[in-house]
Amino acid sequence: MMNEVWLIGRLARDPEEKKTPAGKTVARMTLAVERDYANADGEREADFVEIIAWEKLAETCAKHLGKGRLVSVKGRLQIRSYDDSQGIRRKAAEVVAEKIKFLDKAKEAKGN
Repeated sequence: MMNEVWLIGRLARDPEEKKTPAGKTVARMTLAVERDYANADGEREADFVEIIAWEKLAETCAKHLGKGRLVSVKGRLQIRSYDDSQGIRRKAAEVVAEKIKFLDKAKEAKGN
C-alpha cells in the first residue's frame, strides 16, 4: 500500500511550534496550494492544507519559515478524529511532513 503526498505552495500562516505532553516537538502550519485551473471569474483558487512536522523538522520550520514562504512538502495523508466544542465527532485531513524544502529565500516571501 502507498500513502504519499507531494505539495508545493505558500505558507498561509507562521508555523506554530509546541511540545507534546511526552516532550516531543511538533509544528503545525497551513499551506496554500493553488489549483491548476481558473474559476468562472478567471481567478485561481487555492486549497488550504494543514501540515504537521515533528521533532527536528518541526524545529527547523519554526525557526526558518514564516507566512508567505514557498515550500515543497513530501509526506503522508492522515485522517484525525476529534470531538468539537459541542461534542460532535469530526474528522480532519492533514499531511504529516517527512521532508520540507524551502523554495525561496526569506526576503522573497510574499506577505512578510
